[in-house]
Amino acid sequence: MPETLRAAPLIHAAAADLPEFIARGAAEGWDWPTIFWRRAAATPGTWYDAAKADFMVDLWPDIFVLTDLRFAGVPFRLALWQEITVRLLFGWKIPTEIVDPRTGAKTIAHVRLFRRLLLWIARKNGKSEFLASLALAFWAIDAVYGGQGYCFALNEKQAGTVLTKMKAMIAQQPRLARELAVFGKSIWCARKLARFERLTGKAAGKHGMSPYVSVGDEMHEWDSRDLDTTIRQGMAAQLQPIELFASTAGLKTAVVGYDLYKESRAILAGPIEPPDAGADTGEGIYDPRSLVVMFGLEDDDDWRDEDNWRKVNPNLGLSPTMDFLRGEYAKARNNPRAESHFRRYHLNQWVDASIRWLNVARWDACAADKQAWKTRAETLRGRACYGGLDLSSVKDLTALVWIFPPEEAGGKLEIIAKFWCPEETIEQRSREDRLPYDRWARMQALTPTPGDMVDQNYVMRAILEDAQVFDVKMIGYDPMFATKLISDLQEEGFGAERMLKVRQGHLTLAEPTKMLEVEVLAGRFDHGGQPVLRQMAQNAHIAFDRNMNFVPSKKHSAEKIDGIAASVNALTAMLHAEDKTSAYESDRLII
Repeated sequence: MPETLRAAPLIHAAAADLPEFIARGAAEGWDWPTIFWRRAAATPGTWYDAAKADFMVDLWPDIFVLTDLRFAGVPFRLALWQEITVRLLFGWKIPTEIVDPRTGAKTIAHVRLFRRLLLWIARKNGKSEFLASLALAFWAIDAVYGGQGYCFALNEKQAGTVLTKMKAMIAQQPRLARELAVFGKSIWCARKLARFERLTGKAAGKHGMSPYVSVGDEMHEWDSRDLDTTIRQGMAAQLQPIELFASTAGLKTAVVGYDLYKESRAILAGPIEPPDAGADTGEGIYDPRSLVVMFGLEDDDDWRDEDNWRKVNPNLGLSPTMDFLRGEYAKARNNPRAESHFRRYHLNQWVDASIRWLNVARWDACAADKQAWKTRAETLRGRACYGGLDLSSVKDLTALVWIFPPEEAGGKLEIIAKFWCPEETIEQRSREDRLPYDRWARMQALTPTPGDMVDQNYVMRAILEDAQVFDVKMIGYDPMFATKLISDLQEEGFGAERMLKVRQGHLTLAEPTKMLEVEVLAGRFDHGGQPVLRQMAQNAHIAFDRNMNFVPSKKHSAEKIDGIAASVNALTAMLHAEDKTSAYESDRLII
């Protein structure tokens, strides 16, 4: 394989005109190519090695192939955004003073200007393939003797994504396969005595490395910068190390990833010319050694506009297709949760960790008879059901929800929801919450209990009475505030085998929460028009974890959602009863 080119025609930094490939990027509406070309040109001493950049771009389809699906084995022809990235990374050089290890004399070495790539791009735009090819290009082609390479992410499995792509490229390209030996967790280059391997996501035990190439994937999921920092500090002996970082967007609460995103934005917004010492650069950061390649919607961009989809998916047509994006948009249009997924994964837009959840029109469409809640108990006599409890602190609402599975395939879930509220707080609650608790009480959609706190004996009696009318299979309950009620029920003969503690968290509640959403969107969650439950459906927000699993969030919901929480607990009990072996169980505690 060729060594780094030493002699080449130069385009001097003073050149005023933009090269053709930068102009093409600007014509696409991308600002980053022009910003980083001009910043590189304005950096003292820099020059552009056009021959080296041309050589690397021409080399790409000869050396690298795509690895998956209909693309497998196809020569990797760089898309425009990828070509610009390669030309900038390999072409711009800067002189640096070094000590010659043979003579001890000071000398000048011309090294690559850019030492870090920060790539932000939506899913299925070839991020992993491009990252893998870049890693091979720097580590195996523009190589140095003993130059080690590492890839890392949140964990070792995730870090393996890029390494797997690299190994697939080697397997499908004889020229690479002759030079590189592939092992389970690493690649070996005997000619350079260099190893490329994947790391676990923790910094412990990583000191002492001397990396030449560092690949960090999915920045939005990183827990800390410790490993990144450890690797970078180990690069001190390298003349021109490179960090290749890439990610899609994430949740704004992902502190490390969001900080890296904001840092990337600040580098984009930074000054072109080197600022004077101590000069105020505003919100921008002057960092001529970092290259930011960013495709994503701004907060005020219209996510429904297909022109914006094209702007942030530079590989559109190859992957993803417009047909696919339109299909995902159709799912997201009236579903806030799906909207959040669409905007994050396919438009590369950072999203809030909690969003309003259920579409009220879809909710209303579930019940053909909006008055059915008043008489439903009689029509469901003797039917099997599962209960969900959400017990309040002494002065809040308490909810009990019964869910009746359909007797025939394809039928609807039928719902009975009951609520209790301290009688003496109804007037104040109606005034402060601006909700008609008093009217709901008169309608018997909500039961007042005497005094200024909920009397759980009312709830217990309702459960025992309903157990005489319905075939109660199991009740799922949040153990918070439930100790006395559960004990009292057992003393009254309601067996412990029918009570299921449900720990409140993503691990337990993600599946039943998604089931509730699916049933509502399909029109199969027949709530009979119960007005209190409807209001809570309107109030409900959901919170995401880093994997975009979601659960109802009382913390982020503006008003009460106890009935929705109780519904999810009931579905948890139903799913558990249907397949007890699918849940982890300890003392009947779902964890």
